[in-house]
Amino acid sequence: MRKPQIIPEPVSLSLSEEAPFILKSGTVLHASDKEAESAARYFKDYLAKYYGLSVQIVAANATVNDGILLIIAPQQSQPEGAYRIKVQPDQILLEGANPQGLFYAVQTLIQLIPVRPYTGGQTHSQLPIPALIIDDYPRFAYRGLHLDVVRHIFPVEYIKRYIDYIALHKMNYFHWHLTDDQGWRMESKKHPALNLHCAYRDGSIIGIFPGTGMDSTRYGGYYTIEEMKEVVSYAAERHITVIPEIDIPGHSMAILAAYPQFSTTPDIPKKPATTWGIYNRQNNVLIPSEEVFAFLKDVFEELMEIFPSPYIHLGGDECAKKWWKESSVSQEFIKTHGLKDENELQAYFVHFVSGVISDKGRTAIGWNEIMQGGAPQGAIIMIWQDTKAGIEAAKSGHQTIMTPLDYCYMNISQLKEEKTVLAHEGYTPIEAVYKFDPVPENISVEVEAKVMGGQICMWTEYYSSTEHIEYAVFPRLGAAAEVFWTPKAKRDLPFFLEKIERQKERYKLWGINYCDVRE
Repeated sequence: MRKPQIIPEPVSLSLSEEAPFILKSGTVLHASDKEAESAARYFKDYLAKYYGLSVQIVAANATVNDGILLIIAPQQSQPEGAYRIKVQPDQILLEGANPQGLFYAVQTLIQLIPVRPYTGGQTHSQLPIPALIIDDYPRFAYRGLHLDVVRHIFPVEYIKRYIDYIALHKMNYFHWHLTDDQGWRMESKKHPALNLHCAYRDGSIIGIFPGTGMDSTRYGGYYTIEEMKEVVSYAAERHITVIPEIDIPGHSMAILAAYPQFSTTPDIPKKPATTWGIYNRQNNVLIPSEEVFAFLKDVFEELMEIFPSPYIHLGGDECAKKWWKESSVSQEFIKTHGLKDENELQAYFVHFVSGVISDKGRTAIGWNEIMQGGAPQGAIIMIWQDTKAGIEAAKSGHQTIMTPLDYCYMNISQLKEEKTVLAHEGYTPIEAVYKFDPVPENISVEVEAKVMGGQICMWTEYYSSTEHIEYAVFPRLGAAAEVFWTPKAKRDLPFFLEKIERQKERYKLWGINYCDVRE
């Protein structure tokens, strides 16, 4: 009997010799309570969308003997997100340790359904599901997917679709990168100039940096407060937390377009950047002033009114210290505040914003550069440069999220000779993503406990269309999902690559564009 091909691979799966359960129009979904009904409704909608099947949801207790029974059965011994599936000829039992676990059970059940309606001697409306028992739970608490909507912006309906991809892979965090040098994508009521002057750039670089020229097409936009709340609500229904990011005190060129007085060179006009990777080429850092700190308090408080996430990302990466070194105002601030150098000035900004965040009962996340000059106590460090920085952060007592460039950045090509899309230099095949582990070898149990999990990042400098986004993300998202969910001892690269071939059929069913890495 062929083993079901599920991504991410479950902790435990036992096949039975019994006949399969036949899923068909008229199958009844028995939801044990309102939260179970939410999971049942998701499954009902999925069947209607992709298979044209109509099923019924009814309230019932655990004694029902036919159909599909969805139960939330809290157990203190079970980790967050744990679930059990038991498939018998006359019944499927989906049991979650909590609502999130039950939702994950539904995601696994979706992958047990034949990708296309079964035609082997049965009607198109009958889908066999093999008899089995699955017990499963995630390895890591944090399993994230990121999207940069600054370099290129995408409509709300696509953001929802992107969130669906997260859900279908049992991931639970959406990191939404909302500001950078090239634009400000969040509506601000307190500072409308951000949307008037910062949401649009004059054009975009043509080709791979340094490019072959510049187009003259005005580009940009921003998400309204109502739209962002809509995204948050949509994600919450799928047990996904949206983590927003306002990137400061570097990567602030767009802010400076509206507020040139926030720059260390206020007399030089600024505009949102039309190219990528500014860093030392243009002045994009904030000056330390009371007006700037009041502004930061305003916008982060606005952000937290929209996003209920326990985590708020403040960026903190790639601060070009040269601009502070050349600024007499910055140097005077360093002196009067007893700071050693520009690293500690960067830390001053990070500590200030982290305090604004913690005052609202939230926790700050920053890229690993916030360790320079000393990260705020309790801040979570998101590692992008290398895993050594993650070990350093964990050893210093910080929780860490691993997303190292060499394994987790999807804007790097997954083909050696990429001809379909532009991409950053480098090569990150699906095998490299799969072999990555968020927990480095030979670290202590105490340090390992600080690793919350991992994330893959989709930066969009060279990805202006949704088709290209999907081409970059798939099928590597499947590899990351299995790395973040499945016990290390259960991972099997040859079997995973076999599963990806099957998953491609599901991509077609879902209407996803993907890179055919084994064609």
